[in-house]
Amino acid sequence: MIEKQVTVHLKSGLQARPAALFFQFDDTATSEIYIMNGDKKVNVKSIMGLMSLAISSGSTITLVADGSDEKQAIKSLEAFLKKD
Repeated sequence: MIEKQVTVHLKSGLQARPAALFFQFDDTATSEIYIMNGDKKVNVKSIMGLMSLAISSGSTITLVADGSDEKQAIKSLEAFLKKD
């Protein structure tokens, strides 16, 4: 299992459309992937869970992945969240 703190650079944060794209990414990963924002932790397979975190641009979150492709999953999600 790996954890990585990431600052979100998406202009609209992780709301609506970006959350849907983030959710779709998980279909290609075999690892279990979670996002932590403060004391809340949600599975990225839950679009409503993602949106409930209210992650805005500039927020620092923690990505958690556990599985055979955990390193690649974290790397890909981090790149997505750092898009301007």
